[in-house]
Amino acid sequence: MAADIETDPKADRRPKLSEHVVSALRSQLLGGEFSAGQKLPTESRLTETFGVSRTVIREAMATLAADGLVESRQGAGVFVRERPSLAFGSIGQEIGNKISQAINVLEVRMGIEIESAGLAAMRRNNAQAAQIQEAFFEFERLLRLDQATGKTDFEFHRAIAAATNNPFYVEVLEALGARTIPCDITSPWGTESVLTREYQVGLQREHLIILTAIQNADAQAARDGMRAHLVASQERYRARLNGQQDEYMSGMGKTSRTA
Repeated sequence: MAADIETDPKADRRPKLSEHVVSALRSQLLGGEFSAGQKLPTESRLTETFGVSRTVIREAMATLAADGLVESRQGAGVFVRERPSLAFGSIGQEIGNKISQAINVLEVRMGIEIESAGLAAMRRNNAQAAQIQEAFFEFERLLRLDQATGKTDFEFHRAIAAATNNPFYVEVLEALGARTIPCDITSPWGTESVLTREYQVGLQREHLIILTAIQNADAQAARDGMRAHLVASQERYRARLNGQQDEYMSGMGKTSRTA
């Protein structure tokens, strides 16, 4: 029976090697290790770096080109595309500036970032753990200077997504975008009611719980921390909507009394 299901191990060898190269290079490309328009290392250099054949490297380049991340120029080499096309790029174009849409986006992010936090806790390497920590302390620095923290807030979440070592988590998060981060004066959903220091200090406390769990390789605690963080963000947006409704009702009462 065993002989009937036995397969040639060599048949699966090349795809696995190719996928490894694709995953490593895609993470580097999306992580900004290569700038737009930059030429990638030569085929010979890549074969040495990854310890694979030229055929494997060519298969990997074909996959990255199909993803819109690189382009091959005859006689010149392979270059990083100026504007890498993202499979989820159209998502961000559909997002408006309504608080209700911010709530919807956060709901989508919950389905993505809760698991990404857990995976980051299990898969992150030392450099990735350091990047998450650096984003955390940059948020803290900007907070002490009373400067906008939204961009750094997003970088904290992006660093966690990158630490999953699955580039699609980064891709989806970038497509949804930093516009979903409320604690920034540049956000279309930023309001005086949520841009207080107390509000941002609360965010940082939530970030610390997530950071600590990832550093401790505690996947469940990381998931729980991210869930609590995003649920709290949803509640803050809902509170803002309720505040708008209260303001409207209060205005209506004044109008009726003066009519």
